[in-house]
Amino acid sequence: MNTFNPSLQSILAPLIMQFIQEKQACGYRYNEETRQLKLFDFYLLAQDLSGIELPRSTVKSWLTKRPHESSRTHKHRASIVRQLAKFMIRQGFLAYVPERAVTDKSSTSFIPHILTHDEIKRLFYALDKLSPKAKSPLRHIVMPEIFRLLYGCGFRINEVLKLRIQDVDLNQGIITVRQAKFGKDRLVPPALAIVERLRTFDSYMKQEQKRDFFFTTFNGSAWGHRSIYLMFRELLMDCGIPHSGRGGGPRIHDLRHTFAVHALIRWYREGADIDAKLPLLAAYMGHSDISGTQQYLHLTAELFPEINIRTNTNFSDVIPKEVRS
Repeated sequence: MNTFNPSLQSILAPLIMQFIQEKQACGYRYNEETRQLKLFDFYLLAQDLSGIELPRSTVKSWLTKRPHESSRTHKHRASIVRQLAKFMIRQGFLAYVPERAVTDKSSTSFIPHILTHDEIKRLFYALDKLSPKAKSPLRHIVMPEIFRLLYGCGFRINEVLKLRIQDVDLNQGIITVRQAKFGKDRLVPPALAIVERLRTFDSYMKQEQKRDFFFTTFNGSAWGHRSIYLMFRELLMDCGIPHSGRGGGPRIHDLRHTFAVHALIRWYREGADIDAKLPLLAAYMGHSDISGTQQYLHLTAELFPEINIRTNTNFSDVIPKEVRS
């Protein structure tokens, strides 16, 4: 596993490094968090701490919301320090654990944009009508399949763009996602219709070029996030789906949320045991535990009131009060 190894210098450096190693040993990549802890370590150098402790004043000062910092980023910084403080306490040191109210007053939960079935239909109609461009001669071949994986399997965009040839077994109909968000591999079986499309796509691409990544540009490199983002914005405009601006959605990641909600709706209407289905959905989507998947129950019940009766009856103790992106 490739992990970021920081150079720490504060009096708390050994403990911070031990904390990072514990997280990585649990299977977390912890790269962005490590970068934040390195900045925190540099900040601690200027605080002239007299001993191995984490004072309240030091934490409060560090967690002051920065200009132009999003509520989500601010909340994430606070979460990292909160976990570090709890780790220090477990090791027998004094540490101030910041209250959640430090960020909750100024933060708002992002509500995912769940696309309707009609919007999804229009989106893929537009994708299938794409034409090549001089700077992107393969976009009409590649984009329909990338977006079908995002919605049809609930993949994260990074998971799709990182897929290599050996990760996509079209004989068995299994896609292997390697080193996903929580540092673990998982096996994802797409619907047969998607597998058949990928077989056609793969046959075409093999005639065009040799490639390492399953989805490549004309020059053989992997597609970048920005290209997919710009394509998504173009599709939304073509389909007449309004966009609320940066951070307001719909976002590409909302296709993943839409996949989950649409799956729950389908199971509900089929009369399936949703309680038994939740662990399967969690494993399929690569959630670290079922709590992340349970959030979709609340969102589904809000969007489709007729489902509210069953979810209130069977899941009143597990439906969270908010949905996090």
